[in-house]
Amino acid sequence: MAFLISVVAVLLVLVGPGAAGAAVKVTVTPSAVRQGDVALMVVTGVAAAPEIDGSLAGHPLLFFPYADGYAALLGIDLEAKPGKMPWRLGFVDGTGAPRKAVGAITVKARNFPVQRLSLPKAMVDLSPEDESRANSESARLRALFDTVGPERLWRGPFTKPVATDAKAEGFGSRRIINGKPRSPHSGADFAAPAGTPVVASNRGRVALVVEFFFGGRLVALDHGEGLYTLYMHLDRADVAEGALVERGSVIGAVGSTGRATGPHLHWGAHLRTARIDPDALLTLPVRD
Repeated sequence: MAFLISVVAVLLVLVGPGAAGAAVKVTVTPSAVRQGDVALMVVTGVAAAPEIDGSLAGHPLLFFPYADGYAALLGIDLEAKPGKMPWRLGFVDGTGAPRKAVGAITVKARNFPVQRLSLPKAMVDLSPEDESRANSESARLRALFDTVGPERLWRGPFTKPVATDAKAEGFGSRRIINGKPRSPHSGADFAAPAGTPVVASNRGRVALVVEFFFGGRLVALDHGEGLYTLYMHLDRADVAEGALVERGSVIGAVGSTGRATGPHLHWGAHLRTARIDPDALLTLPVRD
């Protein structure tokens, strides 16, 4: 039996005739999301269900026990099409009967800034060797983001990777370099002096410590269940692959390695294939 509901801040799903007291409550925060946002879906009223699964626009949602029910992160790619994005839930109720709930979230268009940059030709027009290297490194990152760890490692609120009152800038910027459109900027930049400590935004395992053509020295953290954060252009990396780091642990220092015009931290986040604004992680209403 399926139940169609509209997504607002709080949703109620009745799971069958005569199922008094068996209402399922679905909360999505924020209730309306923009391109590049991340939201938290919390499902309660299914405490007797041994497990729950679901999908968003056909892509699997990974639920974890949370409060008196389950929760999952919803990632909206920065180039997602505005409009309704359907989701589906499936679970078994206390009587052993299969139940379903379906609905949709509203994805709003976002006005991304346009950056017009003039760079030396050598930084834009790559040699065949450099282009091959950059393509190989991009493929390596895509393969990493396709790897979904079975355990949620992150806990509680996320923190800024650098100690500053400034807000990260540039996520989603449409860059026009030397008059030619480029791919949108999939991270957010913190301007900071070289050597400024960089910390893990949440608990995670070091998935990658490497030197890339564009990103320079970078660290990738696997927070579990398909959530990754990236820290690029580092002057140094203070962690090794495979290490488990806690939120706030120093993992490196701000630098200008790779293709960077000056010292800064490029902070990126991916929820599986969705390129999300890492700054949105800071406002997620999550508990430990």
